[in-house]
Amino acid sequence: QVQLVESGGGLVQAGSSLRLSCTSSGRTISLRNMGWFRQAPGKEREFVAGITSTGLSTSYADSVKGRFTISRDNAKNTVYLQMNSLKAEDTAVYYCAASPNNYYIATYPPYYNSWGQGTQVTVSS
Repeated sequence: QVQLVESGGGLVQAGSSLRLSCTSSGRTISLRNMGWFRQAPGKEREFVAGITSTGLSTSYADSVKGRFTISRDNAKNTVYLQMNSLKAEDTAVYYCAASPNNYYIATYPPYYNSWGQGTQVTVSS
């Protein structure tokens, strides 16, 4: 497992942008598929976006497709989530996660074995 730390959350107005970052302290994440998830109050944790270890393949939830972009910089041991055109329904705690498998981008939380502490994103309408 790796220790993941998210940053970049905050309170913004609808239509604004935010960029979340996820870094690993200690062990590298350059060989791991990575994912971003979010959890709103009273709801289950849901997949937002995922990226393969090489960065060559990505996957998005339908609700964020065209607005969010996941990327990574393996030299900096960091994964990003660029969020544009934010909506009130994007309000949630956002988590990054590392997967032990590199064969596909998993969309279910149990397929990830390392998680950050989360960063709050609040979008006011």
